[in-house]
This record gives sequence, structure tokens and C-alpha cells, in this order.
Amino acid sequence: MGVLSVLIADDQALMRTGFRLILEAEPDIEVVAEAGDGEQAVALARRHRPDLVLMDVRMPRMDGIAATRELAADGVPVLILTTFDLDEYVFAALCAGASGFLLKDVPCERLVDGVRVVAAGEALLAPSITRRLIDRYTRHTPSRVQTDAVTALTPREREVLVLMARGLSNSEIATTLVLGATTVKTHVGRVLMKLNLRDRVQAVVFAYEHGLVHAAAPDGLGKE
Repeated sequence: MGVLSVLIADDQALMRTGFRLILEAEPDIEVVAEAGDGEQAVALARRHRPDLVLMDVRMPRMDGIAATRELAADGVPVLILTTFDLDEYVFAALCAGASGFLLKDVPCERLVDGVRVVAAGEALLAPSITRRLIDRYTRHTPSRVQTDAVTALTPREREVLVLMARGLSNSEIATTLVLGATTVKTHVGRVLMKLNLRDRVQAVVFAYEHGLVHAAAPDGLGKE
């Protein structure tokens, strides 16, 4: 992939400096710009066209959710940085088009790995947090009526979607369904195409909103 260009958006200068030092210690990552608010993040992202934006949620002038919505529309991947006590903002950011999220106290190597994963076009999900977030904000909302797109999925594609929503990786799905990695990748692509979804994060939100899976099951995995 070459050198990854990253824009850091956080209203705390100390946090931006810390993230920059961590990322620029890697030979394949370059921080091309820093923004102190969402409005500046959008403007700088449109100027520099980074491979990824690290986005704080609560910032002045334009918050991270609004900025994420604009950047997602521009096709710029956004990785949200947050804390446990900001669940509602994270869920809103995922719905706005974020490609994933990490906690601000994440180990350095996890931050670096997350940047590489999202920049490569994948979605970064923390399964246990994702289930808790989506359960919290969908349990009081009636599930949407299953659309024609859902009914158009084959039984196998539906199985794959459910496992994606439970936070399983392609390799884990392959093991669970006893399929080859290439076959699983094909199924994932078809699910996203049929449901008109951008990535796995949107697939998780879609599955929970449409009642295909439910969080907080006794085994911690959710159930159909």
C-alpha cells in the first residue's frame, strides 16, 4: 500500500501530539495534517485527501459526528477515537459512516494496527463494545420491517451477515461455517452489494436495526 497518510482531528493538542508520535514512529505511516475541530478536519481532509482520518467525537464548531458524515460522503475513511462514556456518540458516528472506532486508551500497537486495517478498506469493530452499543440504542426502537433486499439474501448469505454482526472476522466465519476464506470473502461482498452497504460496520448496524440479531444474549454472542 506504500506510506499511509493520516489526518488527526482532536480538540486537545496534547492528544494530537501523542497520536502523531505513535503513528510517525512507523515507517509506513505519515501524519499529513492536524485539526482542532470538525470543520477544520473536513477542510484539511478535502485539501490533503488522506488515506484515513482519526476523529475525536466531541469537538467545537463541528463535532466529530457531523464531520464524519461529510467525510464519509467524500469517500474518506474515518476511524473514531472515543471513551466508554460516549456510547451514544459512537453509535451516531457509526450510522454517519465511520469505518470503526477505538478507545483513546488503546495500546499503541492496537492504534497502529487499527489505522492500517481501516486504511486498507476494512471495518474495525470491537465486537463486545459494538454489541453493547447497538443493543443500547436499538432495544427501545422497533425493528424495521425486513426489506426486499434482506429477503433477497440466500440462506448462506444471511448466515454470513449474522456472523458479521456478531463481530466475527472472515477467518472466524470460515471456521464456523466450514468454508474457504475466498468463499467467505465472496459472500461478504455479495451481502454488502445486495444491501447497498459500504462496509462491515454498516452491516452490523443494519443487522441489529432489522432484528436479524439481538445483543445481550446469555452467551454474549447475540442470537437470531
